[in-house]
Amino acid sequence: MAYVDFMTRAHTSTQRDYIGRVLAHDKAEVAEIAIKFGAEYWDGERHLGYGGYRYDGRWRPIAEAMAQHYRLKPGDRVLDVGCGKGFLLYEFTQAVPGIEIAGLDISDYAIANAKEEIRGALRRGHARELPYADWEFDFVGSINTLHNLHNNDLWSALKEIERVGKSSAKHITIEAYRNEREKVNLLYWQLTCRAFLTPQEWEWLFAQTGYSGDYGCIFFE
Repeated sequence: MAYVDFMTRAHTSTQRDYIGRVLAHDKAEVAEIAIKFGAEYWDGERHLGYGGYRYDGRWRPIAEAMAQHYRLKPGDRVLDVGCGKGFLLYEFTQAVPGIEIAGLDISDYAIANAKEEIRGALRRGHARELPYADWEFDFVGSINTLHNLHNNDLWSALKEIERVGKSSAKHITIEAYRNEREKVNLLYWQLTCRAFLTPQEWEWLFAQTGYSGDYGCIFFE
C-alpha cells in the first residue's frame, strides 16, 4: 500500500465558504436531500451538492495519471466504484483506447444522466456487495465515495474491492482530516459523509480489511 495523490489539484481548484455553507441554509435539511443522490444533489443548486455536474474535461488528467501509474493497457478491465455520471471512465477510454470499463453507482439519476458514450457500461448497485466475479478487474478505483458509507458497509466495501481486483492495482480517494481545523471544515462542508477519519485511521481500516491497494485523501484546509 502507498499514498498516491491524484486529486488534490482538482480539489483545491474550487473555492469553499465553509461558514456560509452552515449559515445560509438549514444544513440538516440540505443533507437529507443530498443523501438521496438524486437530481438535486447532482444538478440542483450548489448548496444541495455539485450545483450542476457536467462534463468539462476535468477528469482527463486524472485518468491519464492513473493509467500511467498503474500501467494500464488496451484490453485491461477497469472498475469505478461510485462512478457517478461516468466521466472518469469515459476519460479512461480516451487515455487508453481499447480499455474495457465498468462502473457502479447507487444513484439511478447519475446513471440515467451519465455520459452517453459509456452509459451502457454502468449499473446501479451498492459498494458493499459488488456484482462482479472474483479477480475480474485489472484496476479498481473508487474516488470520493467510500467515506459516504457507515462503518459496517465500509468494511464490506473494502473487502469487496479487494475481492474483484486481480492485484494491488487499486486506488481509493477519501475525505479525511489531519487537524482540528480540517475536521471542522469537513463537518461544515460535507453533506453525505459518514466516515470521519484521519489518514492513520483509514490505514488501520485498510489493514484490518485486507485492502492491498493505494489510497489518497482530500483535505478541507
